[in-house]
Amino acid sequence: MTPEQKRATRDAAQRAVRRTAVICCVVVAGMVGLSFAAVPLYNLFCRTTGFAGTPRVGTAPAETVSSRSMTVRFDANLSQGVPWRFQPEVESVKLKLGETKTIFYKIANTSDRETTGIAAFNVQPDQAGAYFVKIQCFCFTEQTLKPGEVIEAPVVFYVDPALDKDPDLRDLSTITLSYTMFPSKDGAPVAAAEGDKSKSKL
Repeated sequence: MTPEQKRATRDAAQRAVRRTAVICCVVVAGMVGLSFAAVPLYNLFCRTTGFAGTPRVGTAPAETVSSRSMTVRFDANLSQGVPWRFQPEVESVKLKLGETKTIFYKIANTSDRETTGIAAFNVQPDQAGAYFVKIQCFCFTEQTLKPGEVIEAPVVFYVDPALDKDPDLRDLSTITLSYTMFPSKDGAPVAAAEGDKSKSKL
């Protein structure tokens, strides 16, 4: 093999290595981008469809009200690291499908320092999430409380009358809306260790 052929072979090998490196960098960058996009996309999917017990987000009351009644229970939990008391004003309400209701959760900072928390939520049973519509909610919004401060946070919601046509929920009479308050960092909940969730009563 002549020197020119050896040089051409070496140059071709170097180009192949550079091309492979560029492809690998592009793939890694794409995977990192998708990993960051996965959470907001998943949250959007859940809020739109009610998947995994995630309530839908609405902007206006229901257009119709059904004669069928439903009991909605309210649950409040605190993650470890949130020095607050957290409780719904009522344990449950009874309403017609499509009827708009407003209830309040009371939140109190029991520590001697300013603290910030953020609430996540879900609906049980999971299938009911597709029909539970929140018009106003304090979830996924940071709450910063001064020492001893107490606030009342509203939840405005209705249960979609379309639930009445779901054969899988024909016998459903009770839905539970459950909130868990987490410490907040940069506007996002900081998940605590498994098993550290505790009920909170004022």
